[in-house]
Amino acid sequence: MKCEERLLLLDEYWAGTMAHGTSAAMEAHWVGCDSRQAACGVIWQTFVRCRAIEPYELPVEFHDRLHRALREQWTMKLNRRASHQNVATSQP
Repeated sequence: MKCEERLLLLDEYWAGTMAHGTSAAMEAHWVGCDSRQAACGVIWQTFVRCRAIEPYELPVEFHDRLHRALREQWTMKLNRRASHQNVATSQP
């Protein structure tokens, strides 16, 4: 498997849904890959560090404010996109 193919599997690796043999093969590849060693090493260390972080429960008020703000931003983005598409399709 090539480095590019391995990068496409990072989501599975990160989620922990990858078969143990496959994840072990990816780890071994990252250690020994000359052409991508630096990039893969950084990615690997990031995964290791992120997995070690304990989840933190957000306070309810903060969670609600954040969720509302993200929803508003997403709605504005979708509305802008729809406006641009309507303008583009209505022009001769």
